[in-house]
Amino acid sequence: MAVTGLLHDWTDGDEAALAELLPIVDGELRRLARRQMRRERPDHTLQTSALINEAYLRLGGVRRMHWRNRSHFLAMAARLMRRVLVDHARSRGYLKRGGAARKVSLDEAADVAVEPDRDFVALDAALTALEAIDARKSRVVELRFFGGLTVRETADVLGVSSDTVVRDWRLAKAWLLRALNGRSTS
Repeated sequence: MAVTGLLHDWTDGDEAALAELLPIVDGELRRLARRQMRRERPDHTLQTSALINEAYLRLGGVRRMHWRNRSHFLAMAARLMRRVLVDHARSRGYLKRGGAARKVSLDEAADVAVEPDRDFVALDAALTALEAIDARKSRVVELRFFGGLTVRETADVLGVSSDTVVRDWRLAKAWLLRALNGRSTS
């Protein structure tokens, strides 16, 4: 409840609320960042602390958003961290050079045994394509996979039932599996 109040105060222009909010959510943001960095290749040049700092900077740019609650805030933080990692990969020309990139299925990536050299730029492109077809399913993947939110937290953020999240998660994984394996998704 305190987080929601601070988010609303920050939205209303109270910069002191942000200063009070960040220490409260710092542990959760670090958990999100570590989760995302575990999926990166071992020689990744962006460190977890740099990812968090960049997310903090980008969060400052979205403060006029109508924050609903802590889960909504963490979902946005996860989205911003994803953007930072994708932007970083693109700026290094990772795909252009080929790197150690390889396609990965969402089922493989969602498993506990996550290898660090996954190609998240390809996953991002597939998610963008899915978003054009079904934005909610894309958000479910983003919240569950990138944000680490539970089914219940995802349902709260999206304003749908847990059953809808489970169904969307299953269908989105199947769609992304086809997209990442290069098969037609239409």
